[in-house]
Amino acid sequence: MSTTQQQGGKTARAPEQTFEETKFLKRLIENATPVRVKLADGEEVVGTIEYYDRSFIRLTREGEPNLFIFKHDIKYLFEEA
Repeated sequence: MSTTQQQGGKTARAPEQTFEETKFLKRLIENATPVRVKLADGEEVVGTIEYYDRSFIRLTREGEPNLFIFKHDIKYLFEEA
């Protein structure tokens, strides 16, 4: 039955949490993968993610101060090539 079909008179919804974000962040940490983070204000920062929780990530940078970045301030992030 697809998510658009009726189940017991109610429309099925996608799950609230897929845990894909958690898997992705864990992989980035385990592999020490450099990432580029684009912030909501347009600024970009580069580093490796050392820690994350529900609210923020900790970005470690070479030669610059480490950052705690709130997730709501992140527009997107991607792996550096």
